[in-house]
Amino acid sequence: MILTDKQILTEIKKGTIIISPFNRKFLGSNSYDVHLGKNLAVYKDEILDSKKHNKIKHFQITKDGFILQPHMLYLGVTEEYTETHEHVPFLEGKSSIGRLGIDIHATAGKGDVGFCNYWTLEISVKQPVRVYAGMPIGQLIYFEVSGEVEVSYNKKKNAKYNHLSKKPIESMMWKNF
Repeated sequence: MILTDKQILTEIKKGTIIISPFNRKFLGSNSYDVHLGKNLAVYKDEILDSKKHNKIKHFQITKDGFILQPHMLYLGVTEEYTETHEHVPFLEGKSSIGRLGIDIHATAGKGDVGFCNYWTLEISVKQPVRVYAGMPIGQLIYFEVSGEVEVSYNKKKNAKYNHLSKKPIESMMWKNF
């Protein structure tokens, strides 16, 4: 089941969901709007290798915005730091973003119980689009879990994305080999 606005507020008060910064006006009836952070990144190499550590180049969105180009993968990050200790968070793009031809994740929309970090976004566009730091970019939806979690994500020794970062984090697929 998806948490409603009232239940999200209850979980925030209990400390099982943390959103920082939190602003009540961004709470929808069953989701919370997150915003594009100022940090973006692109891969340095044109051809990526899933068996190696592909390096990225970080840069910041200026006050005039940044024009995303088709056929490029941009790694972005949410302004909001989140923790989810008893629910499964899902990050989906807002419909207004989709109508601009912006996809915010290729495959990784689901978080894990125990995810405690900023969300890295896998951004691609259908045509050139100017984006701005602080603009609404997605919405978090929280699902109840059935049963007890044995090991939360933030306690897994092999979790690849536990390092706290306000900057986008590149793929750590190479650690699987």
